[in-house]
Amino acid sequence: MHHANHFYGHAHVLARYAGLGDGHPPRINGYIQHGWNIGDGLAPGHPYAERTPSLLWSEQTRRRAWSVGRRNVTVIGAPFVYLLATARQPGPAQPERAGTIWYPFHGWEGQHVKGDHRELIARIRDTEPGPVTVCLYWHEHRMRRVRRLYENAGFRVVCHGYRGHWWKDTDPEFLHRQLAELRRHARVASNRLTSAIFYGIAAGCEPAVYGDPMVLAAEDPTFGGTARIRRQWPELHGEQVHLPTAVEIARAELGTDHRHPPAALRELLGWADPQEETT
Repeated sequence: MHHANHFYGHAHVLARYAGLGDGHPPRINGYIQHGWNIGDGLAPGHPYAERTPSLLWSEQTRRRAWSVGRRNVTVIGAPFVYLLATARQPGPAQPERAGTIWYPFHGWEGQHVKGDHRELIARIRDTEPGPVTVCLYWHEHRMRRVRRLYENAGFRVVCHGYRGHWWKDTDPEFLHRQLAELRRHARVASNRLTSAIFYGIAAGCEPAVYGDPMVLAAEDPTFGGTARIRRQWPELHGEQVHLPTAVEIARAELGTDHRHPPAALRELLGWADPQEETT
């Protein structure tokens, strides 16, 4: 299995939905798009075996993949869509949603982010009407200097966990933890349009995208970067966003209508035989 299929516990979410339980998921026949992007669904720089099936989130991504010459592509919807189909719905005792969960743009093992967190904190304080939870990616959360800036600003600071890397330290509960946090907040916001914004919309939050988008070291400009994102999805940028429009866009970008039934998903991922050897 391609190691990126394990990111954020995606393979575990799909296996659970497919009826294979909570154990180690079988090998997936293909490469699952592991995050929202404006390219062909594959992460730049990740090893990729030619002719391996690409299992993409949306029809839009499939068309982009086709335009750059990829042919073995199938739309299955985002793993988060499958999580929503299986996760327990909030009960009547669930506290009323309150405040905002804010996702500062983050780096990863190979690339760091450059930006002014103090300026971002001031913008958040001026904009958000209620209590703020700041969710830092594991990479920034372990940086004491960055984490303390948000804590000292009076924000609640959380981290959904480690995404996993090269088949190590996969956290099968990552998306479950993220969904639980989203469901306790009224708003979801970030300084860039990312997966978290679309997840938040799907989970019932009002979205916002504002503030300095910051700079990712050696950011790949192949598909147009932040400038293109702002041009193509202007409706999702701003401190206040038209919710019905946002819901419609999120549904398309997450491929909600492309979610496969369990049996069809097992067939598509190469899991038709539940005894298939795990890796």
